[in-house]
Amino acid sequence: MITQDLDLFGNPVEKNILLRDKYGEPPFSVINTQTGSWHARKKLWKGLGIKSEVGRTENLLGYSGTFITEDMRAKGHNGTSVFDPVLCELMYRWFCPENGFILDPFAGGSVRGVVANYLGYKYTGIELREEQVHSNRIQAKEILLEDNQPVWHCGDSAEVLKSDWDKKFDLLFTCPPYMNLEVYSDHPADLSNMSDNNFTIFYEKIIKLATTKIKNDGFCILVIGDVRDKKTGFYKDFISITKNAFYKSGWALYNDCILLEALGMAAVKADRTFSSKKKLVKVHQNILIFSKK
Repeated sequence: MITQDLDLFGNPVEKNILLRDKYGEPPFSVINTQTGSWHARKKLWKGLGIKSEVGRTENLLGYSGTFITEDMRAKGHNGTSVFDPVLCELMYRWFCPENGFILDPFAGGSVRGVVANYLGYKYTGIELREEQVHSNRIQAKEILLEDNQPVWHCGDSAEVLKSDWDKKFDLLFTCPPYMNLEVYSDHPADLSNMSDNNFTIFYEKIIKLATTKIKNDGFCILVIGDVRDKKTGFYKDFISITKNAFYKSGWALYNDCILLEALGMAAVKADRTFSSKKKLVKVHQNILIFSKK
């Protein structure tokens, strides 16, 4: 981007402004988390004391015992996915108005809530597991002021969202269970341990309820990734399942983005999975951004 300033004599002077300086990261359809600027920003967020993995069982991805090495543990890889605080910051700044209200129907760990309120937004999350909600609240109190706490409701989103709340939200931002990729609990309302058919039914129900809480000029953003069937190895097309859920709720796809992730554990998996079954190792997730039709 180029702007014009005037020199001492009133003549226009072109001045280059980097997209990264203006937007945090270039607003492209590929977001690269492998850059030095991204890692530096992430280090700053972690320096606040955010520990999204607290309250979550280690190795939810189900890797074998020999797969997670001590070196990987030392670098923070314990086989359980942790949400990226820099991505939160980016999506909030790009798609939520200043001091706006954010709804998260699949709250999980503390990151999305802590980052939101730290930046001046007001976050409301819904999480099924009581131990996770308890952990999130403890972390938030350690990082944020007492009068600036995120709100976490403990319960089933399909039930909590039926409540008549006195406000509408500016942004829906969430990362739903990737079907049965990570199984979080044995609770009957936990989507992660449902059959694919039941998952889709309840997932669509939650999305339909959640979108009624979003302002007509707001956005709904989901960070998701496709999932392989554990028996057949074929993808389940979770991307399309998500899109269809929003289409049925009267929302349309507005932006489609690829989140390029750090290679990390993928480099360890690549040789084993490709040489034996010709499976490409995923190093990206999808960011789907919906707007009201």
